[in-house]
Amino acid sequence: MLYVSPRLAGEDKRVVDELDRMRDNLRYQVATPHRWTGQLRRRLMARGIKGSNSIEGYDVTIDDAIAATSGDEPLDTEPDVWAEITGYRDALTYVQQLAHSAEFHFDYMLFNSLHFMLLKHHPDKWPGRFRPGGIWITDHSTGEVVYTGPDADQLKRLMQDLSDWLEDGDLDAPLFVRAAMAHLNLVRIHPWRDGNGRMSRCVHTLVLARDAILAPEFSSIEEWLGSARNTVAYYDALRETGRDSWRPHDDTLPWVRFCLRAHHMQMQRVRQRLDRAGRLWEMIEGLGLPSRTVSALYAAASGGRVRRTAYQRDEALTTDQATRDLRMLLDRGLLEQRGQTRGRYYVAAGPIRAIAESLGRPAPLRDPYLD
Repeated sequence: MLYVSPRLAGEDKRVVDELDRMRDNLRYQVATPHRWTGQLRRRLMARGIKGSNSIEGYDVTIDDAIAATSGDEPLDTEPDVWAEITGYRDALTYVQQLAHSAEFHFDYMLFNSLHFMLLKHHPDKWPGRFRPGGIWITDHSTGEVVYTGPDADQLKRLMQDLSDWLEDGDLDAPLFVRAAMAHLNLVRIHPWRDGNGRMSRCVHTLVLARDAILAPEFSSIEEWLGSARNTVAYYDALRETGRDSWRPHDDTLPWVRFCLRAHHMQMQRVRQRLDRAGRLWEMIEGLGLPSRTVSALYAAASGGRVRRTAYQRDEALTTDQATRDLRMLLDRGLLEQRGQTRGRYYVAAGPIRAIAESLGRPAPLRDPYLD
């Protein structure tokens, strides 16, 4: 038996309705082709990678997370952490592809395949294979065992039950509830020796992606969960449901409410970023520079590091063209250079920083349960 979807109260249904409307509005905004959308999508994916890995103690700068999504090398991240980042990037990239797969179906071997992508650099952790024995989660600060997973001989049955439920069960439940329940069941089954939290968050995103209404990077809550205060609340919500062992009869409403709130507030943040991206791009276009250089200045104005390789790839330029453009932006005082040779990158200079600052700070996010 799995944990079951809760009966929603009136306020939960209201939040679900708001989420559906927000998602539809975002879909229409994203469907209109804009040159800034690609960079925004890449940055959102990078923030999701950064957020989900930071929960497990693998910290990476947002610029190196963006480099991972672009196929570039890191500037600041150690090799062992970089392997974790690129493994999760591969799993999320596969999720993006599965969103449009006509032959797709949920199966526990699919989950094992995603797990292999995540941990292929750790053969000792059995990537792509269920754990052979019991598992105990320990609070590192106290040494106390806070959760004991189901016995290993139950894993195949439980994972098959989860796959069957995702295929055919509870299909009338709201999408965000189904995604939250997939997340909860997988992290509680804890079928692998390592990577269970990241896999559960990845599968949460996969359930949303399969709806195919909005690209997964616009729907994911992995960035939201990765901020320090939200990570604490995330673990509290998981502990409240199921406590210290596999208890599928426990009430799952607190967990679902936590996820609905997270989705609502993250979607508010994404909508703010989308609006800001359009305004920022138009202001930079107004400088009257060659149109292809706007993407480099936009990236810098967004607080990122501009690398020649990324700019060259984004604008389909030769190395010489990209180098000349960046030199021109340097000469005009719009970019500043940092680092040397392979570590060279560019950041916004005074006029571009002033444009970004003129947009002001985003409005505070609204907690949908405090209306």
